[in-house]
Amino acid sequence: MRSAILTGQYVKIEQPTASPGDRMVAQLIDWVLQVAYLTLAVTQFRGLSPENFILLVILPIIAYPLLAEVLGQGQTIGKWVRGIRVVMADGSTPTLSAYLLRWLLIIVDGPMMSYLGILVIALTQRHQRIGDMAAGTVVVRLGTWKKLKVSLDEFQQFDPSYRPRYAAAADLTLEQANVIARALLSPGDERIAQLSHKVQQLLGVTPQESHDFDFLTRLHRDYQYYALETV
Repeated sequence: MRSAILTGQYVKIEQPTASPGDRMVAQLIDWVLQVAYLTLAVTQFRGLSPENFILLVILPIIAYPLLAEVLGQGQTIGKWVRGIRVVMADGSTPTLSAYLLRWLLIIVDGPMMSYLGILVIALTQRHQRIGDMAAGTVVVRLGTWKKLKVSLDEFQQFDPSYRPRYAAAADLTLEQANVIARALLSPGDERIAQLSHKVQQLLGVTPQESHDFDFLTRLHRDYQYYALETV
């Protein structure tokens, strides 16, 4: 299964998502490490008070998934061994709040809910557990991202003979251009029509195309043309 994203440089990238098997093996490796640490700690820290035992043994085991992913840029030791990593759905590095939300929802995805997360991973299109869906993250395989071939039919602004139609496209911000790009990747007639109307009002332009999708596509290509001129 692959998850398509569009980068800020307007290159479409395929993210191969980690399979349920990859994720389960990575989790088993992490569990083995956690159990090994617990076993070692029990033998070494026998004289600790209950409070210190919780602080030095229990809390590190509980916090391990969060700390490992934050410090390992999306990878626990198990994920590193399997060559998989947590990223945001757009391919960027997760924020601390995204990591934290994934970690907190282990309560729902894990043994307390009969490993509901395993079922959700198996059934969702991008193999996301509930924590992933809430945090907007995806677990992907590393080393196999594949840039799609770019054709002049798809990106006409790279053609030397290309001429922009809407000069006002240069006034779009990167965030506004990204909104248009995301809408074009998963078009819906009503949403495209609403976005087209808002853009026309924002820029004060009258579409020369007969369809809203064609107008937004042309406007976005014009934005890319002007953006490339400043590089």
